[in-house]
Amino acid sequence: NGFKMKESRFKLDIGNKFFMMAVVRHWNGLLTEVVDGPSLEVLNVRSHRTLSNMI
Repeated sequence: NGFKMKESRFKLDIGNKFFMMAVVRHWNGLLTEVVDGPSLEVLNVRSHRTLSNMI
């Protein structure tokens, strides 16, 4: 997708950034159609639809 986030390298304060690193990986894995929504509501609907198709 066009809104990829940069993953930081491993550091000693990994405990503080663990959640963010996990979120970045999932965000970067989303399809462009999911991320390019005009609103948060559209993002939620598209992400739920995409995730339900994966299961």
